[in-house]
Order: sequence, then structure tokens, then C-alpha cells
Amino acid sequence: MDTVQNVVEKARTAVLVDFGGVITSSVLQAFTDFGASLGGDPRLPLDLLSRDQPSRTLLADHERGRIDTEAFERGFAERLRAHGADVAAEGLTARMQAGMSIDPDMLTLLDDLRGAGYPVALVSNSFGTGTYDGVDLTAVADVVVISAEVGIRKPSRRIYAIACERLGVDPEEAVMIDDLQQNLDGAARIGIGGVLHTSAADTRRQLADVFGIAAGPIGRSPDQAHRDRP
Repeated sequence: MDTVQNVVEKARTAVLVDFGGVITSSVLQAFTDFGASLGGDPRLPLDLLSRDQPSRTLLADHERGRIDTEAFERGFAERLRAHGADVAAEGLTARMQAGMSIDPDMLTLLDDLRGAGYPVALVSNSFGTGTYDGVDLTAVADVVVISAEVGIRKPSRRIYAIACERLGVDPEEAVMIDDLQQNLDGAARIGIGGVLHTSAADTRRQLADVFGIAAGPIGRSPDQAHRDRP
């Protein structure tokens, strides 16, 4: 994959960034915590979403906007119950994401990049309602591409192309930050560099040389930055 470590010779001028697991704490951990709350195997929700074909189809259709949150919740609750979990459908996606929190260090990093003149596009797969509550997405990114709104989900190369088109950059000029390798692989197919996110500090370190930003935070506080933006 074309990673940020081997694209220093290229002119990378824009950033694409995931939401869940990058701007927020780990989605995988939140889903595991939810699984533990059901009293059985804590890995059950993730196992179903990754290996159970009916669950995978529900997720794919939901992320593409083909079914709404309520339909996904009903269907996934049925799959959980079929595997021994006693769970109500209503509010299921909110409960699955309850353990997630916003990472202020990532907000500062994105603010530093934009302050240095590098535009940012949020590229996020939809999941439930309320996922983006508490974050002014227009203050975080110049462009927002949500899978259900465009009918395409990561890792399809088309969703990354849409983000680049809206930013006005070629894919070869962009770097994608994501916590899932499969999503970086999809972006790499059209020439986008990749940063596999594990922490804000590590992601900043990987981006520092490419974009000429400081290896440590230099931006205003996220609250101040959001207040200052028009």
C-alpha cells in the first residue's frame, strides 16, 4: 500500500480522515464493551458484523443508505437474539456506540493541518443516528462525505474520489487517516497515501514530515478553534 512513510517525495496537499475510531476512541472497543454487557461472548457483535452474512448485509445496506437505522436495529437485534443475546432493537446502535468519546488531540491535529493550509475531508461510513452529535463537522473538515448520503461506503474507491473531487485535489495529492487497513487499501487503489491510526500522537508523527506541521500540538484548543471559524 502507498503509505505516508514512502510518499515524502510526492506533493501531498490534502487529508481525508475517518470519524469513528479516529476522531473518536475505538469503535472496536466500544462494540466489545457492548457485547460484554449482554452477558455472553463480548466479541459477539463484532463477530456477527464481520462473519455472519445476514449481519454483514444489514450493515452494508445501512451504510449505503438503503435501509434506515430502525431497519438495521431490528435486523441486527434478531441476529443477536439468534445467537443467544437478549437484546431490544430500539436504540441498539446508540447503545453499541455508548463507549465512544471524542479525541480532543485529533481535533487539534486537524485544526493544525487546516491552519497550515491543508484542506481536510471527513470520509465516514454511516452507523445509526447521533453518531456525530457533539461535533460541529463543518468546524472539523472543509468537506464532509457520509456514506449513506452518497450511497457508497468505504472501502469503495469511489467514495474517496468524491472526497477528493469536492476538495479540488487529485487523489495522488491526498493522505487518508483510518483505523482499518481495509479502508486504507481501498484509498490506495486510486493513489491516496495512508496512515493507519492507532493514536493521535502516532498519526501526528507520521504526518509531521509530509505536511511540515509540528510533531507536537500547536493549534488552538478545539473549543476556541470552533468558535473562531466562520
